[in-house]
Amino acid sequence: MKKTHLLLSLCILLCFWKCDSPKKEISQSTTPVLGLISQKAMVVSAREEASRIGSEIMQQGGNAFDAMVATEMALAVCYPNAGNLGGGGFMVYRTHQGEVGALDFREKAPLRANRDMFLDENKKYLQDKSKTGGLAVGVPGTIAGIFKAHKKFGSLPMQTILRPVILLAKNGFKITEKQAKQFNDYSAVFKQVNQENSIYTKKFKAGDVFKNEALANTLQQISDNGRSAFYQDEIAKALVAFLQKNGGIISLKDLDNYQAIWREPIVFNYKDLRIISMSPPSSGGICMAQILKTTANYPIAQYGHNTTKTIQVLTEAQRRAYADRSHYLGDPDFIDIPVDSLLSDAYLKGRMDSFSFEGATPSKELTHGAISQAESTETTHYSIIDSYGNAIAVTTTLNASFGSKLYNKKLGFFLNNEMDDFSAKPGTPNLFGLIGGDANAIAPQKRMLSSMTPTLVEKDNKLWMTLGTPGGSTIITSVLQTILNVYEFNMSMQQAVDAPRFHHQWLPDIVKVEATSFDAKTIKELENKGYVVDYKNASSIGRVDAILVLSDGSLEGGADKRGDDTAVGF
Repeated sequence: MKKTHLLLSLCILLCFWKCDSPKKEISQSTTPVLGLISQKAMVVSAREEASRIGSEIMQQGGNAFDAMVATEMALAVCYPNAGNLGGGGFMVYRTHQGEVGALDFREKAPLRANRDMFLDENKKYLQDKSKTGGLAVGVPGTIAGIFKAHKKFGSLPMQTILRPVILLAKNGFKITEKQAKQFNDYSAVFKQVNQENSIYTKKFKAGDVFKNEALANTLQQISDNGRSAFYQDEIAKALVAFLQKNGGIISLKDLDNYQAIWREPIVFNYKDLRIISMSPPSSGGICMAQILKTTANYPIAQYGHNTTKTIQVLTEAQRRAYADRSHYLGDPDFIDIPVDSLLSDAYLKGRMDSFSFEGATPSKELTHGAISQAESTETTHYSIIDSYGNAIAVTTTLNASFGSKLYNKKLGFFLNNEMDDFSAKPGTPNLFGLIGGDANAIAPQKRMLSSMTPTLVEKDNKLWMTLGTPGGSTIITSVLQTILNVYEFNMSMQQAVDAPRFHHQWLPDIVKVEATSFDAKTIKELENKGYVVDYKNASSIGRVDAILVLSDGSLEGGADKRGDDTAVGF
């Protein structure tokens, strides 16, 4: 009888362990799992409808920049939690001639914004005000961004590009199972914030056709009247009236003054790769450069994919890069950023002097490096390569899922809550747990710091990869792991995108790993070395959309299985 009880107890314990522990990572197949292969051009985005419209624009003779406009606006229709007219983003590009550059259409703080606008009389941080409602909204930059890109590089008329997008809004698209759940989960919040029902407060199921006539009308006005429709004319007036009614401080002058800006990207080498990524006010390029330049000093290919030693190296490099991020980075139009110093080999080597494979470096014992001086997870990314050889990587966002949750029924779109990406109170974590400093304090007309990391990679002086991801603070680490997966661990693009990911950002001092995706032995080894590993709360990290140029010149799309992401090409 005692033996029976003992066996039963052991079975229960075993079941508990299996149910509550990470699973052994599935080894990569000897036969690579390939994504979509196309010969000439490709779009990879969060939705099939957006990818298809972008691809069709290129089939009509348009280039990657025309497809950028089409894909961006199509995502605003069929992926409204992150695709947008009411947000902003960044683009990194490489022309077929090898010219590289970056476009900043990040949102800005309104003219009436001030450093303490989210603090009460006792200097207590009023978190809800920076996350929800009118005061959380930064001046939108997306429409300015698409017109800026189109003016410089576009080849087709804007009316031609927007026509299929307007039809998509009018005729509707089929809601996926994931999307139906998301809409339903947020329905009550939408009603609470807006104090009314809308097309987003209905009960949805997979397969329902979703139409947005108001957004179709807004897009038609933009098609007919150009950029001014949004920033000066009737849309602008309706938007300002709506925001002020809901506690916002954005004025017509704010909209009229807004400009997207061409910037120099962050360009650096990782071994024989040349990586082109976004510059401040994105922290992505600098942070990724710090992490990869540090990682280059360690033979991670020998250590193996997601082994204890590989995770240690990347975690410790990430820990130090994010600590520097919190202190040094912000809007370069307002502060001086010591880019050269932060990326120097000597500085990065010194930052790792305290690292040992014997144990973790506690974040509480680590701050930013000493230099002598003279960011929702619901972002969205798309990658495009055209038949001419032009390539772009674009990451755009409302910040949180559906941004501020403010929905303008007349105009048909949601507004961002990007004001939360400022350091509303330096030293206090934002929506993504990131600690900010004075460099990212609120100021009128200032752009808030971001983690968005649209990236291009060259190999042998030729275009090799375009990629990026949503994911808030996990964006940077997701992008760099994807690059390493292909380069160091010989994965296909699809394998690299689908592979399990992990993340560390200095504070909180936790290594997040995707639930049930990592080897239990590895998790235990990390814990024994002093790392706090969270393998229960991160069901997914990032949703990378990428394109790899294969040796024969064809294109392999990596559309992340974590979402409804789709590659379309020809």
